[in-house]
Amino acid sequence: MDPHLLRTYVTVARLGSFSRAARELGYTQSAVSQHIAALEQDLGASLLTRRPVAPTVAGERLLEHAGPLLLRLDAARADVVRIAAAPAHGLALAATPTALGPRAVAALPPAGVTLRVLPREEIPAAVATGKADLGLVDGLAAPSDPLRVPDVAPLTAHGVAEEPVCVLLSGTHPLAGRRGLRLGDLADARWLDAPDAALPLAQLRAAIGGHGFRPALRYAGTDVRTLTALAAAGHGLTLLPRSAAAGVPGTAAVPVTDPRLVHRTELLHASSPAGPVAGLVRALLEPA
Repeated sequence: MDPHLLRTYVTVARLGSFSRAARELGYTQSAVSQHIAALEQDLGASLLTRRPVAPTVAGERLLEHAGPLLLRLDAARADVVRIAAAPAHGLALAATPTALGPRAVAALPPAGVTLRVLPREEIPAAVATGKADLGLVDGLAAPSDPLRVPDVAPLTAHGVAEEPVCVLLSGTHPLAGRRGLRLGDLADARWLDAPDAALPLAQLRAAIGGHGFRPALRYAGTDVRTLTALAAAGHGLTLLPRSAAAGVPGTAAVPVTDPRLVHRTELLHASSPAGPVAGLVRALLEPA
């Protein structure tokens, strides 16, 4: 299957328009139509209805395959370029806010770092396609268990940190004085839904069997300080690594005692790191 035709199809399906796809791709509308026709002829199936422009049943199935296929092609290109290119003087790091713990921040080189805070699910693809040299992802796990990282390309993952997790709640909350909390007992509490700034509610549900944890307020940002201010004001509970939850004014950080879970951070990289990238990898893998 010609990847150029596949990219054209994905763009037309996403935009719902041959003309808009042509403008985005830099083709003529006639060329876009020819690409779609060639792909349909190759597969022996109609992929798009024309009025309105929308995927057929066969087209929807192709879209399920297209994203991973095109991502792996981009990852292969980036990997070859990375090996062939001269070592870079700087490095690009993609991370979630709560993966940037004190140890990770202390290990960063004094200059030449570009840091991008991204949603968890975007970081493996950013590393695979060369948009980032390294990635730091985090999540809930049983002690010493690896995270479930999307298989977007051949990436190497190293566990670099584990720490306890705490429920952060307002200092006036009835549970603020507890020495520990069972996560299952909080399934019906009011929670802050902040998937890009805290540990996602989906991970909490998975930890106790997949139910509960209804969001009282959704926060779509990545600033942990804003999230903790919302918790302090009583808008809901949130789950954070101990280092991020401790000492927040107006709150109480109560450890989770059951189930046995930790906040785990993993370092992702492709092929063999070199230069400053290799230096940061070594620093993060040194025993704490």
